[in-house]
Amino acid sequence: MNLPESVIPLTVTDQMDRRVAVPFPPRRIVSLVPSQTELLFDLGLGERVMGITKFCIHPAEARQSATVIGGTKNFDFDKIDALRPDLIIGNKEENYQAGIEQLAEKYPVWMSDISTLPDSLSMIRRVGLLTGRQEAADALATEIAASFVALPPMAKPVSAAYFIWRKPYMVSAGGTFIDEMLARAGFQNVFSHLGRYPEITPKQLQTAAPQQILLSSEPYPFGEKHVAEFQEICPTASIRIVDGELFSWYGSRLRHSAAYFRELRAR
Repeated sequence: MNLPESVIPLTVTDQMDRRVAVPFPPRRIVSLVPSQTELLFDLGLGERVMGITKFCIHPAEARQSATVIGGTKNFDFDKIDALRPDLIIGNKEENYQAGIEQLAEKYPVWMSDISTLPDSLSMIRRVGLLTGRQEAADALATEIAASFVALPPMAKPVSAAYFIWRKPYMVSAGGTFIDEMLARAGFQNVFSHLGRYPEITPKQLQTAAPQQILLSSEPYPFGEKHVAEFQEICPTASIRIVDGELFSWYGSRLRHSAAYFRELRAR
């Protein structure tokens, strides 16, 4: 059941093990992360979301109802102050430490830290708790978990490289949420032995010799015009454009990820 409304602050621990006292329920929320903005709206909290980043593109109406307060790594502190938030929600990887520390001097700042699917499900449930939408969040997390349980592991994973940037080439490697999603989708990341988001050379790609090269639709907008470029480097690899949101957004968009991965397997 959802917790009753109260004037007493709810003290919670975020995913960075920080203790945060949040007025319960929060009425003026600023979200600093696109996937968590979408989650707030899907939990029925859209009217409470006062501020979002310029990268918060889902849902479309968020840009009309909320103030854009800069980017994920470049906050407009004056705009945030004008919104008088009683809760700010951020993420360790997507935001920058100095900006978060400055905001935390004035406001309750709850931080997520996501590397795995269980981390995501925990984040969804915790955001539901601290916003008074625990029942809806639990149902959403249960739905997402069940969709991945119904997606069995591949008997023989397909070796793949997942590109997130061009000039320089950058891939998603070990220790990232994308790396786990690749495994769940049936791929074996040829760069999983490297850390985070390394730059790689064409020679490294040739040496890794992946069966498939996955070009993400974000953050770099890879498209069909880039296929020939990679085909020249790895003539025998299959080059595919993939939906980056379904590999990297760790909020409510995960409801669609397992079905998308099933489609990728079938193609």
